[in-house]
Amino acid sequence: MARLLLVVGIGCVLLVAASKPAAASDDVAALLVFKRNIYEDPLALLSDWNSSDTVPCLWSGVSCSPPLDGRVVTLELSNSSLRGFLAPEIGSLSSLQKLILDHNALMGSIPRAIGKLQNLTVLNLSTNQLVGPIPSEIGDMRKISTIDLHANRLNGDIPPELGKLTNLVELRLSNNSLTGTIPGSNDSVMVTTSREDQIGLCQLAQLTDLDLSYNFLVGDIPTCLKQMKRSSMVGNCFQDNDIMNRPVEQCFLAVASVFRKQVHHAVISGENINGTDTDHIRGGSGEKNMTQPLWLLILEVVTGVSLLSILTLCAIAGLRRCKARSSGDSIPWTRAISWKERTVISIDDDLLGNAPKMSRQELAEACEDFSNIIGSSHETVVYKGTMKDGREIAVVSLSVPVHYWTNYVELYFQREVVEMARLDHENVAKMVGYCKESDPFSRMLVFEYPTNGTLYEHLHDGEGCQLSWPRRVKIALSIARVLRHLHTELQPPFAVAALTSSSVYLTEEFSPKIIDFERWRALVAKPFLSSGVIVNGGPLNGVVDPRHMRFLDVQTNTFAFGVILLELISGRASLSKDTDDLVDWARRHLDQPEEFSKLVDPKLKNVNHDDLGIICNAVNLCIDAEPSRRPSMNMIAAILEEGVDTSADTALRASSLAWAQEELAIS
Repeated sequence: MARLLLVVGIGCVLLVAASKPAAASDDVAALLVFKRNIYEDPLALLSDWNSSDTVPCLWSGVSCSPPLDGRVVTLELSNSSLRGFLAPEIGSLSSLQKLILDHNALMGSIPRAIGKLQNLTVLNLSTNQLVGPIPSEIGDMRKISTIDLHANRLNGDIPPELGKLTNLVELRLSNNSLTGTIPGSNDSVMVTTSREDQIGLCQLAQLTDLDLSYNFLVGDIPTCLKQMKRSSMVGNCFQDNDIMNRPVEQCFLAVASVFRKQVHHAVISGENINGTDTDHIRGGSGEKNMTQPLWLLILEVVTGVSLLSILTLCAIAGLRRCKARSSGDSIPWTRAISWKERTVISIDDDLLGNAPKMSRQELAEACEDFSNIIGSSHETVVYKGTMKDGREIAVVSLSVPVHYWTNYVELYFQREVVEMARLDHENVAKMVGYCKESDPFSRMLVFEYPTNGTLYEHLHDGEGCQLSWPRRVKIALSIARVLRHLHTELQPPFAVAALTSSSVYLTEEFSPKIIDFERWRALVAKPFLSSGVIVNGGPLNGVVDPRHMRFLDVQTNTFAFGVILLELISGRASLSKDTDDLVDWARRHLDQPEEFSKLVDPKLKNVNHDDLGIICNAVNLCIDAEPSRRPSMNMIAAILEEGVDTSADTALRASSLAWAQEELAIS
């Protein structure tokens, strides 16, 4: 008997020992499939995921439960620049507790198999490019406490099955394209199959952090969610007037989609739509209820108001024409066009004939489906991309709704494209092309993109060790030369809209290139969209706008160049909360040549003091408080070229290797 028990015990031990490698091998297999579905890994984080390993516990981003039994409990690869798809095999990681893959470029849909992760407590797939609906199987993860799917492209309804997640504390679904109503109360109009589903989010007693903002949700906000922050509901299409909703025109499609679902469901089931019997839709003999659907009523009202407005405008125009004919007065050809007539300006597309046109699809492929954002403002978004021929580009997309884009703005846009296309200098980032499409509405500018960052970043965000004195002198000379070209050699002259160290980009050889992003931000600013006077004349000469006069103010560029010179000398930013205004601080030393050395960046070595004196004198001329006393960039460039030692600049232009050797000798 004892021998039998011993045999049984040994068998159990062997069985358990054999099951652990088998479970670990399942995790290895699932993770390797995950890796195969990632086709871009620029940081090489998955390079140590080897198929020969029996356990994955030492792989990047992978953690196992203690002791090292090989079962994966955490997969965390956030902000890793991964590009690919979520493999359904991820549902085989049965012990997984945390799945954190935010801030990548994951595409495709969320696999339904994710519902198999019964032990998952944290799911973070935010800030990716995921599309499609949220799978209802997500409601099977009963232990989960955090779900973050914000900033994707998810669509469809919020699954009512989320109401089963009784341990859920945080739910973030903002900045997607979700539609339908919030599944949260019995009186919400939902197309569901069970009464329990209709309660939805109201079942989540533990939920304290909810964000549904910036989707296309409609209907009423459930009473059970009224205690949530108001900001968590903004940017939708709710009936609640206390919430900041989207513009009405953006909500029509969302409302129509919900209404179609209501009609389809009612036709099949014979139920009422907001009190409207559907027997007549199916050909029955039921009498129509007098209460109309709310959304249909809204559509009828808006349509009626629009028609009435059009008829009123037509009547006013007719009366004015009749009065003009009866009076016999002639209207001079040179009169200013009124704001009503501005929208019928003829646009000559031949104006852009010499500028290279690019398709939105081509730019989307180059910019990773517009996911690689390197800068943004209220007016523009700047993307970084790589063309098929290997060129690095920056794409400036103008953030303007189509209803604000009048013919006047289109004319001005085309004028500026032509203006940028004529710039051809080694120290101006070349305009590669432009994009002009109507579906979806797109206005984009494409520039070559120097990959070594901005002058501002090298001077102020880093240690500045790569910018020695000769290199800074070379940059100053290059900027002076390009401004001389733009101001005096081009006809008509061209001025940079906002010349700063942030608009000066550097190549790998530290050659400066100016990119005039600010020009486009000013173009689409709201005051600009509603301003301007148009008179009959040529296709371009008829546009007069005060903002354009600022662009032509070359004296402003001269002052800005003086500030850049001060930044190069001192290493200080033009504005900083920790130091005085750069110009005010520098003026205290610029009047006394013996104090020029107090302006020098302490990180700099072997500064040529003769060059320093010439540059400081140039700064004094550039930052004169009276613009009329500032000399032209032609004179400033000549002062620098004749005064500073350009031998290092010449050597650098002749051979980058010789420059590198000189840099080593200097340091």
